[in-house]
Amino acid sequence: MPNKILVVDDDPPTCELITEVLSAAEVNAFSLTDSNAAATRLRKEKFDAVFLDVRMPQPDGIELTRQIRKSGLNVRTPIVMITGEGEQQFLTRAFEVGANFVLFKPVDRQALLRLLRVTQGPIERERRRFTRVSVRCEVFITLGRERVRCMTVDLSASGMLVQGDCRFPVGSRIEFHLNLGSNNRMVRGVACVVRFVGDDFMGLEFQSLSPADAETLQEFLVPRILQLDKSAKAC
Repeated sequence: MPNKILVVDDDPPTCELITEVLSAAEVNAFSLTDSNAAATRLRKEKFDAVFLDVRMPQPDGIELTRQIRKSGLNVRTPIVMITGEGEQQFLTRAFEVGANFVLFKPVDRQALLRLLRVTQGPIERERRRFTRVSVRCEVFITLGRERVRCMTVDLSASGMLVQGDCRFPVGSRIEFHLNLGSNNRMVRGVACVVRFVGDDFMGLEFQSLSPADAETLQEFLVPRILQLDKSAKAC
């Protein structure tokens, strides 16, 4: 599955160059020169990585990074800060608010390709975290004294869509017991109700998983995600 990357820079030639190099590397690259438009899109759309110019009309790259790290779909998305060699003070602030990597101007094709290789690991981990696998697993959901049995429709490392006779208010923090079926493996944790689909489907976002439960869930999902990747490449 090709990665999906957003490039934000108010200099059109820089945007065009980065997008061209990423596209040549078989990455789905999208570019914006308007940082306000980028802020809106980042609130609504999930990306595998984001390239942000430090110095832009407000919101600049630092402010955009701060917004991304507060909440939303891209809260853990790898961020590459685009900056000049002489802007060390901006770079320090960028890392403080959550940037992961840096790309120096003037942008060099080979340097960009090297950076893409370095970021591939974090990008792939983040993509897998959001990849949803269609799977039917039993899950028990508890809110206060109410406990209901549901079935998952799809499942990822970040959340699940469940089906059942329950409709807790959006924003509710619930406890769940997810039965993965294989060797009676059970994952327990806390999730937040984030959406409804029709009358019977409820979207949950994981809020708290122990390291052991997160590892169990990952072991369950990774082979299925790899199979999805294999099927996608075959198509």
